[in-house]
Amino acid sequence: MPTYEYVCEACGHEFEQFQSITAAPVKTCPTCKKRKVKRLISGGSGFLFKGNGFYITDYRSDGYKKAAKKDSESASGGSDSSKSGSGDNSSDKSKKSSKKKKEQTA
Repeated sequence: MPTYEYVCEACGHEFEQFQSITAAPVKTCPTCKKRKVKRLISGGSGFLFKGNGFYITDYRSDGYKKAAKKDSESASGGSDSSKSGSGDNSSDKSKKSSKKKKEQTA
């Protein structure tokens, strides 16, 4: 059920009323008891999603997940070839490029 905002044109009192959509608007001010109450137009509080499945990361593609995993492994030093200490990385580069070609064709 929504919360409606009202203002009394006689005394200026502003208040909120929690009521059904089908309920009749409030007409009498709870402060001065005059029948000069008017319903205000408000932006509301927005939507509140509860439960699973509402996060943008829930719908990522498999390619994105694999790339993110690879980035996190290289950042943490998981399978980084620079730790081997060899000065020649040309064979490592050729292995990586052939691996990329295999992933692209798959």
